[in-house]
Amino acid sequence: MSTELLMTTEGYEALKKELNELKTVTRGEISEKIRVARGFGDLSENSEYDEAKNEQAVVEARIKRLEDQLKSVKIISKEELPKDVVTIGSKVKILDLEYNEEMEYVIASSVESHQSLNTISDESPVGKGLMGHKVGDVVEIQAPAETLKLKILEIGL
Repeated sequence: MSTELLMTTEGYEALKKELNELKTVTRGEISEKIRVARGFGDLSENSEYDEAKNEQAVVEARIKRLEDQLKSVKIISKEELPKDVVTIGSKVKILDLEYNEEMEYVIASSVESHQSLNTISDESPVGKGLMGHKVGDVVEIQAPAETLKLKILEIGL
């Protein structure tokens, strides 16, 4: 990765934790699966061995990707974030004007965005559309199925 990757401290720490887990725990578990599968005999017809080797390839690819991402991270601290404009790290309360529904998201880089954490990627249509806007702005965002009309109610950290 040659481009700078903006991340919050929390996101950076989460990536480091995942990388450490993959290197110290997951690699060992997969090595053990491979060792056990080898004991089943002929490797040419050994589905357990093939499955473990495939899992190993996926994990090694993820490790490589995380290492590359971590090399190009620029951590943005809460102190340097603008308080009045939506940016990575902002907690944004929005109102869907069509459905009169309020939602709250944290804008995160695509690397650290997780649905379970109520985050939205800065590269998603909604994330891109909100970036750079202020409280009170009404933003129209072209989503795959429809055009969304969202009003920014609050910006926090």
